[in-house]
Amino acid sequence: QAPFDLARGPLMRACGMQLADDEYVMLLVQHHIVSDGWSISVMVRELNTLYRAACGEPADPLPALTIQYPDYAAWQRQWLSGERLQAQSEYWHTALADAPVLLALPTDRPRPAQQSFAGARVPIRIDAPTTRALKRLSQAQGATLFMTVLAAWSAVLARLSGQDDLVIGTPSANRHHPQIEPLIGFFVNTLALRVDVSGAPSPAQLLERVRRTTLEAQAHQDLPFEQVVEIVQPPRRLEHTPLFQVMFAWQNNERAVWDLPELEVTPADLADGVAKFDLDLHLYEADGEVVGWLNYATALFDRATIERHVGYLQTMLQSMAADDQHPVTRVQLLTSAERTLLLETWNATQQDYPSHQCIHQLFEAQVERTPQATALVYEEQTLSYAQLNAQANRLAHQLIELGVVPDARVAICVERSPAMVVGLLAILKAGGAYVPLDPAYPGARLAHILTDAAPDIVLADAAG
Repeated sequence: QAPFDLARGPLMRACGMQLADDEYVMLLVQHHIVSDGWSISVMVRELNTLYRAACGEPADPLPALTIQYPDYAAWQRQWLSGERLQAQSEYWHTALADAPVLLALPTDRPRPAQQSFAGARVPIRIDAPTTRALKRLSQAQGATLFMTVLAAWSAVLARLSGQDDLVIGTPSANRHHPQIEPLIGFFVNTLALRVDVSGAPSPAQLLERVRRTTLEAQAHQDLPFEQVVEIVQPPRRLEHTPLFQVMFAWQNNERAVWDLPELEVTPADLADGVAKFDLDLHLYEADGEVVGWLNYATALFDRATIERHVGYLQTMLQSMAADDQHPVTRVQLLTSAERTLLLETWNATQQDYPSHQCIHQLFEAQVERTPQATALVYEEQTLSYAQLNAQANRLAHQLIELGVVPDARVAICVERSPAMVVGLLAILKAGGAYVPLDPAYPGARLAHILTDAAPDIVLADAAG
């Protein structure tokens, strides 16, 4: 948790802790500005080699690097200029024009005014049979497994948010040249992938869109993400990240293995409790399965919600693998228990009441039972049942004097206020039927309703 001093360094630190005579923990902490995921594998391989050298094997067996990170940085600055810079800038400006500012996922709590960055994670495992089926689907569509999972995740996010225009971030290793593959440094770049899920596409159709989008983005991945943000100029808000709020990282580079003589080494995966985005999906392939985790912002989501999201992703992947023509918008994501909860349990709102009485008569019965209880609150105004009933009675008598008889139509055009409630009750008490008119309606529509309904009387306030 100790911060780094970017002006002075060092930007890496390590410590060793002895837990027992034959058990130790080595903690290595690096600032992201000097390393990326690829760099970790490079470092593990080099530490393996240097440890063996320290144990008696040939000293310093690592060959001298042909170039250093500053060489690459200088080359990139010179290479990415002129026409190349213009072409990349124009692509991102066009690709992200009018992109949605926020992916409005349903959250368990309102979004705080400022992003908190507190996070947790839920594990994910896609079994071997499903993984093999997804590979077959990917191969048939000329896509990668990453693209197929991205298509499924996009379909799930579209279903959750109700949006069919999504922007999802993904990291790119950005190591196109063999000379920079053995370097430790920050080469990774972030790509903003805009996915179109409109029109109820089949898995094959959605995968083709995702494949095309991904390939185009990768062809223009040299422009640093910070410059992409400056080009697009999305609205900056403290409550969420710009351009996208969901990240999907696919770790397809070789995962280095610790190989130290006379030592058994077990990596300790330390969850840091940080969420840089609303949702951050991390997956990789291991032993024929797709595994990883979904990191989430605890300020927005409960763990149970994220576990459901993981289940939706697994269901979508299984459906896509089984049938590449069934529209992704019609995949049944909910479990039977969830469907019962939503459609039956939460909708079991039926209540028995005296069906032989009218609604205004039931209201009058409540007035008799609790005359002083609060019946209506509007801004600073409060009316008890007795007060509301008295006002409605006075207006009802006026309506009767004006000729309202049973089944007569009375239009009411008032803003939402106590007057609206009093008016509705009064019309019913007088035996009439009310014709509701919204003052916000266009004049032509109000005129059409009045002509069609032909009410005997119109109740209106200043707005009506």
